[in-house]
Amino acid sequence: MQTFLLIRFVFLWAMFPRSNVQVAGPAAVLNCCEGDILLLLDSSGSLTIYEFSRLLLFTADLLRPFSLGRGHVRVGLLQVGTSPNLEFSLNAHSSQEGLQKALRRVSHLQGDTNTVAALRLAQRLLTETEDKVPKILLWLTDGAQPGDVDRPMTELEAQGVSVLIVSSVHGNYQVLQRAATPPLESHLYTVDIDNIDNITEDLREAIIKIICAERLQVVHVTSHSAVLQWRPVLRSGSGYYALWYNSMLKTEPETRRIVAGDSSRVELTDLQPETTYTVSLRPESNQRLFDTLSVTFTTLYDVLSPAVLSVSDSGPHQIRVSWGPLQPARVQRYTVEYGAFPSGRVQTVTLQSQKNSTLLSGLQPGTQYLVTVSALHVNGREIAMSVRACTEEAALPALADLQLTPVGCPKVQVAWKAYQEGLKGYWVKWERKNSHTSSSKSFSSVHLSPTSRSTRLTHLAPRSRVCVSPVYTWGRGDGLCCNALHTDSRFQSMGLTT
Repeated sequence: MQTFLLIRFVFLWAMFPRSNVQVAGPAAVLNCCEGDILLLLDSSGSLTIYEFSRLLLFTADLLRPFSLGRGHVRVGLLQVGTSPNLEFSLNAHSSQEGLQKALRRVSHLQGDTNTVAALRLAQRLLTETEDKVPKILLWLTDGAQPGDVDRPMTELEAQGVSVLIVSSVHGNYQVLQRAATPPLESHLYTVDIDNIDNITEDLREAIIKIICAERLQVVHVTSHSAVLQWRPVLRSGSGYYALWYNSMLKTEPETRRIVAGDSSRVELTDLQPETTYTVSLRPESNQRLFDTLSVTFTTLYDVLSPAVLSVSDSGPHQIRVSWGPLQPARVQRYTVEYGAFPSGRVQTVTLQSQKNSTLLSGLQPGTQYLVTVSALHVNGREIAMSVRACTEEAALPALADLQLTPVGCPKVQVAWKAYQEGLKGYWVKWERKNSHTSSSKSFSSVHLSPTSRSTRLTHLAPRSRVCVSPVYTWGRGDGLCCNALHTDSRFQSMGLTT
């Protein structure tokens, strides 16, 4: 298998273009785009050599049409491994020839997938310059073990960086979904590695829309807010942006704002749900005149917490209840009421608005509970949602009724009952009769199949202790023990549990 993958890797590398000229492409791509693209390439050991080479070939083809260098598109490559490795910086290449050669020289690091450390470095690389150009983090990954990337990804987006993701497998989709910058349909791709070329044009078009667009765009909208983004055309101190917006029905006075000249992103808040707004943005500068940019969008319907209620971590004596969406700015507190259904005593738990789950403990096993979560909103409105949940039945012991029956001296028949299915077998341990005068004890043990319910032991020491333990997938569990007592060659048994 490894030989086959190596042959495919060599073949693909041989097909890697080695043109010595700047590759031509669509004029709109070559002449209009300006921005920074930092490639965050998963180079850990979870990728095979073949998968790694396919990602590199895909990246080379994706970037080939762009003109490179300051004033055009700058491309950097940061590899994710045990430690982040900056393969080349954003200022390293000003031609396709240099970029393509550099991509051919990239080696597979292997090691661990320390994405969080790489993101911290990526954040510094993308935000340390004063160039007010669109910035993109293109994360190429197999989706395995992404780590706790929510916070660094949120910080990147807050600094105006657009996060685009290509994953070669479909694992950890919820993590990737939270990390990608909306809209997800054009900024998040999960595709089999052999079909990755199918998304080249769509992903390239998504990049072009970010770094070549001069229009005002709505990149995120909720029921009460919207985030707008535009291609920056002003420098710090050279002017400002005049922004004004209103609902199409003009139910409220028009809102006007001044936005700093070094901005490329703004959030509109305190909007009305299910309302269509028009927004206009005009760069103001003494150096030249700019056109006014406009956009229209509609806010989403109002979702008030709790809108989703779920139960997890159920056990004989506990239930975890969770709810969403989390709205700390709009909720004063949450109240959780629960009681055995239909007429059990109701208990109450009060939680702060930052909490969206709690563990209910001290419950009765095998019992149905009615759980109600209420949210008191800052406007005085109270929203409640209920769910029925059952605790698990109390677990039975794996083994019971261990019996020792004498069948001759010193022989004993050991028998037991099993209450759990899915056991991997049983360990039987006993003290052997020592023929030497030494006072040291000698023990024997035997592993029996999961279908066994008895066995015969010989050569037991006087008052020997016999133990039978269940064997699970994870190891040996607690068992039962009996002491075998003999008097005048007759055995008696006494059951003792451990």
